[in-house]
Amino acid sequence: RAVPALHDGRRLPVGRHRSPALGYVVEGEARTYFAGDTGLFDGMEKEVGPVDAALLPVGGWGPYLGAEHLDAGRAAEALTRLAPRTAVPVHYGTYWPFGMDAVRPHEFHTPGDEFVRLSALRAPGVAVHRLGHGESVRVEVAR
Repeated sequence: RAVPALHDGRRLPVGRHRSPALGYVVEGEARTYFAGDTGLFDGMEKEVGPVDAALLPVGGWGPYLGAEHLDAGRAAEALTRLAPRTAVPVHYGTYWPFGMDAVRPHEFHTPGDEFVRLSALRAPGVAVHRLGHGESVRVEVAR
């Protein structure tokens, strides 16, 4: 099912095409929240509901993210609201402005590590899995 997200629905900052920003809760053996592009928003836990796993964006296409994006710290805060059993940081280490890898290469990969570190402090009961490209994790479901 589609759930709200806090994000400008345009693909380009000055684009005229706009659509609602959405996340998704996919139910099967486990209930998984794919946040899409979003920032923290009031009522997030109510809109999303109980989930076993949360796939949360922790980076973006540049070193500085606005309020309509989750960075590692805001994603760790989202864990305290959502209380999933498992979390996976996503949306980092893929898209990066041309040339930035030479200027700030550490910022390309560090959001995942920073999310793991902050999640251990803020939501120690959540098992966080920082996956490499092509890796997977099987979610333990308590039902």
